[in-house]
Amino acid sequence: MSRIASGTRQHTRLRFDGWIAGLGTSSGTRVVLGHWPGSPFGPFSDVMLERADGERLLMAPTRETADFVGGTYDFDTVRVVPVEVSVDGDTWTVNAGSLVLRFATGRRGLLGLMLCAVPGVLARCPAWSAVTGLPARALLRGVRTRGSAGEGRREWYGARDLRPIRAASAFFEGHDLGTTASVDPPVRFGFGSVPRKPALTRVTTTVELSPE
Repeated sequence: MSRIASGTRQHTRLRFDGWIAGLGTSSGTRVVLGHWPGSPFGPFSDVMLERADGERLLMAPTRETADFVGGTYDFDTVRVVPVEVSVDGDTWTVNAGSLVLRFATGRRGLLGLMLCAVPGVLARCPAWSAVTGLPARALLRGVRTRGSAGEGRREWYGARDLRPIRAASAFFEGHDLGTTASVDPPVRFGFGSVPRKPALTRVTTTVELSPE
């Protein structure tokens, strides 16, 4: 966490290092997983889910993380539930309340290889997100690398890796969500969506809080 001065005001910037997985299902439900080994709140994971009817749901493991994520993005429902993530090679398993999600990643494409070459210190810099904004919008429909968030916050995303999600299974509240599909329509939690094609992205996210 860092503070920067702007005239007589101070901005607090919070940094989150981890992974974002986004995928659609044939039932119309879209799922976004945030897995954050490094964050101001310690390691945690959260799940954002948008149903086919448009309801937006957040599942977070503590009231503190639920309040922060819920204040940064827009949701209709927020649930504080255990969120557990395990990774075995290319296979990810997620248990979040009544959601059970399992997906497998494939080999990196050209864009993923290029992102792996970006130094970590550069990916953490908000200015880098500004540079990559236009290419991201052109190559990955719906993706935005910077924008305004809730409660007067600003946010930047610096991607460091990208892998396709090749296969997935998901059950929510006892119902099979169906086969893997594109994230279409885009999710509406914040100023941008995840890539249209199901993908796992390694990312450094910087959130700047409103001035004190």
